[in-house]
Amino acid sequence: MNEKALRILEYSKIIERLEAAAGSAPGKKRCRELTPYTDIEIIERMQGETSDALARLFRKGSVSFSGVTDMRFSLKRLEIGSTLSISELLGICKILETAGRVRSWSRIREDEEPDGLAPMFDALEPLSPLANEIRRCILSEDEIADDASSGLKAVRRKMDQTHDKIRSQLGAMVSGSAKTYLQDSVVTQRNGRFCLPVKAEYRSQVPGMIHDQSSTGSTLFIEPMAIVKLNNDLRELEAAEQKEIEAVLAELSSRVAVNQEQIISDIELLTQLDFIFARAQLAKSYNGFQPIFNTEGYVNIRKGRHPLLDPKKVVPIDIRIGKDFDLLVISGPNTGGKTVSLKTVGLFTLMGQSGLFIPAAEHSELTVFNEVFADIGDEQSIEQSLSTFSAHMTNIVSFWEHADEHSLVLFDELGAGTDPTEGAALAIAILSDLHSRGIRTIATTHYSELKIFALSTPGVENACCEFDVATLRPTYRLLIGVPGKSNAFAISTRLGLPDYIIEEAKGHVSQEAERFEDVVAGLEETRIAVEQEREKLSQLRRAAQSLQKDLENRQQRLNDSRDKILSEAREEAHLILRDAKEFADETIRRYNKMGGSAAGRDMEKERTRVREKLTGLEKDMTAKKATPKKEVKARQLHIGDAVKVLTMNLKGTVSTLPDARGNLYVQMGILRSQVNLKDIELIDDNESSVMVDGKPAGRKQPVRKGGGTRININKSASIHAEINLLGKNSDDAIRELDKYLDDALLAHLPSVRVVHGKGTGKLRQAVHEYLRRHRRVDSYRLGDFGEGDSGVTIVTLK
Repeated sequence: MNEKALRILEYSKIIERLEAAAGSAPGKKRCRELTPYTDIEIIERMQGETSDALARLFRKGSVSFSGVTDMRFSLKRLEIGSTLSISELLGICKILETAGRVRSWSRIREDEEPDGLAPMFDALEPLSPLANEIRRCILSEDEIADDASSGLKAVRRKMDQTHDKIRSQLGAMVSGSAKTYLQDSVVTQRNGRFCLPVKAEYRSQVPGMIHDQSSTGSTLFIEPMAIVKLNNDLRELEAAEQKEIEAVLAELSSRVAVNQEQIISDIELLTQLDFIFARAQLAKSYNGFQPIFNTEGYVNIRKGRHPLLDPKKVVPIDIRIGKDFDLLVISGPNTGGKTVSLKTVGLFTLMGQSGLFIPAAEHSELTVFNEVFADIGDEQSIEQSLSTFSAHMTNIVSFWEHADEHSLVLFDELGAGTDPTEGAALAIAILSDLHSRGIRTIATTHYSELKIFALSTPGVENACCEFDVATLRPTYRLLIGVPGKSNAFAISTRLGLPDYIIEEAKGHVSQEAERFEDVVAGLEETRIAVEQEREKLSQLRRAAQSLQKDLENRQQRLNDSRDKILSEAREEAHLILRDAKEFADETIRRYNKMGGSAAGRDMEKERTRVREKLTGLEKDMTAKKATPKKEVKARQLHIGDAVKVLTMNLKGTVSTLPDARGNLYVQMGILRSQVNLKDIELIDDNESSVMVDGKPAGRKQPVRKGGGTRININKSASIHAEINLLGKNSDDAIRELDKYLDDALLAHLPSVRVVHGKGTGKLRQAVHEYLRRHRRVDSYRLGDFGEGDSGVTIVTLK
C-alpha cells in the first residue's frame, strides 16, 4: 500500500490504538510495523486469529504479556561463552514466568473445542525449574541471595564477622580513649574503609592513615592503625564475594544456554500472542466484527461506523460497490458526511487487510485490493507552487499510472478548484476512463453534470447524504440510488441571507439545472414517502407476528388443556370399566350358582339389578361427550366398517346400518351396543385391532348372554397372557386360574402362560390335573429353556 493513502485515511491513528492495546515492548513493535496485506490466505489467517482471541477474551477475560522483553540478542551472546548480567537473568525469568502464566490462563475445559490458537499456547514451555532457580539466587537487580552458593554464604559470614570486629573496636575508641579527640562520636567511611572524624589539632594523638579532611580542614578522617588489618581483610573478602557472585551468574547463564532455543521460541510465541490479543482488544473496544473477504471486487459494508469518530454520535452507514456497479457518485450538502463515507470505505479496507476487525455489523463484506488510492483534502503547497487544483491533478496523474482492476480509487470533490464547467467535464472524462477499466471508484461531488452522468451510465450509481431541510441539519445517512441536492439556497435563507438576494441568485440558475434540481427534490420527497410507508408496513408486520405468536401460545394452551381433559376422561372411563367388569363377574358367579333350579322371580330380580347397574354405567360414561373429528353420514357406513364409539372410548365394527333416527348397532369385542351416528367416527381398519401383550388379538366376535342382556365389557382392555400363582395354595390357585381362563377365552387369547414355580411340585400337579379336565384347553406343556422351564406351563386354548 502506498504511504500517502495510509496517511490520508489516518491509518496511523488506528495503529496507535493497536499499539496501546499491546502489553509488551516486542508486541508494541509488531503493532507499529503492521501494514495491510494483499494475500487473502494471510488475511483470513490473521482474521481467524483475531476471532479466536476475541472469543477467549469474552470467555476468560484479559491476559497480560507485560513481562515479555526481547532478550534474543543477550541469548546470542551465550553462544560465545559470555555471562549474562543480573538484569538479563531477571529478564529471562520474567519471560518464563509470563509463559507459565499465559499457558495456565489458556487451559480450556474438557467440553470445549480447541481453537486455532491452541497450538501456540501448547508450544509455550515455562521451564519452571530454571525460573525458580533464578528467583532463588537473585533477589533483585542489586542483591544476590546468601544461599546462591555455599562459597558465597561462607564469604558473607566472614564479612559479617569482620564488620562486627571493626565496629566493636571503633565503638570502644569512640566511647573511650579517643573520645576527646573526635569532632563527633560517630563511625564513618571513606573510600570504603572505616574511619573516625578527628579534630585537626589532635591528629598526632590518633595514630593511623588519613583518608580525607573536611572542607574547612578542621576535621580529619583517620583510619586507626588498630583496624587497618581488619579493613584490609574486609577488602579481600569483598573481592572474594564478587568472584562468588560471578560464579553464580556463570552457572545460571550456562543453564540458560542449555535451554536457549526454547526460550527464544517462548519470546517469539509470546510476542505473536501479544500482537494477536492486541488486535482482539482493539476489536472489543469498538465492538468490531470479522469482515467476510472475497476476491470478486465486491464491498458491502453494513452499519459501518468510522472508528475515529465518537461512538455515541457517529451515524452508521450502509455502502456497497462492485456487484451491480463499480462507480459510485456521492452528492449532497457540505458537512453532510460525504467525506466520512469515503474515508470509512478506505479505512475499513486497510483495517480488514491488516487482520483487524471493522466496526460494522456482522456479515459485512470486503474485497482484497492491491492498492488504495485516495485524493482527499486540500494539499496545495506554496513551496512547490501547487494550487488546490494542481495538487489534485498531481494525485490523479499518479493514480492513472498505477491503478488497475485490483485497486480502489477514492476522490473527494473531483474537479473542484477550477472553472465548474471545465471541472465537471474533466471529472466525467476521468470517471468514464476508470469505469471502462473496471476500477472500483467512489467520488464525491456537487456537480449536477456528474449526477446526470451517474443516472445515464450503466454500472454507475448515484448516492447522497441525507439532509433535513426543515432543520437544515444533515442526518449523515448514506442513501444509494438517489442523487443529492446541495441545498445552498435553503441553507442560506435559514442563516439569514435576504430573500431578494436568494431570488436573484435563482434567476442566474439555468432552467435546465433548475428542472434537474426539482427532479432531485421530487425523488427525495418520493423516497421519504416510500420509507414512511415501509416503516408502517414493518410495524404492521411486527404487530401481525406478535398476534400470530399470541395465537400460537393460546392454541398450545388449549391443546394442553384438551389433552389433560382427555387424559382425565380416559382414566375415569377405565375406572368405570373396571367396576363394570367386577360387577359382571359377580353376576356371572351368581347365575352359575342359581343354575336351572333358580326361581323365576329371583332370576328376574337379578336381571333387573344388572340392567339398572349397566344403565348407570352407561350414563356415567356418556356424561362427558366427545365430538367426532368429522361428522359421519349414514350413506358412508357399511356393515363391517371400523368405527370408534366416542362416549365409550372403544373401537369396534358396524353390525347394522343406521335407522331413520341414526341409531345403529356396533360390535366392540364381546360388547354389542346401540349408538347414534353423532357418537361415532370412522377409523382405519389397522387401528381397530386390539393389542394384547404387544400382539394383535384379532377382532372380537359378539357373545350373547342369557336373557338378551348385553354386557358392555371389553375383556381385552385389561387381560394379560400370563397368570402368576406363586405363593398360593392349590385351592386358591385353582379358583384364580379358573376365573383367569374364562377371561382369557372371552378375550380370544390363543395361549396363556401359567407361572406356578418348581417347589415340591404339588401346585404344578394340581394345575395340570385341572387343565386336563378343562373342556376349553386344547393342550398344555412345561416351558422350554428360556420360557421358565418346569416352573411354567404353556396352555393352548381352543
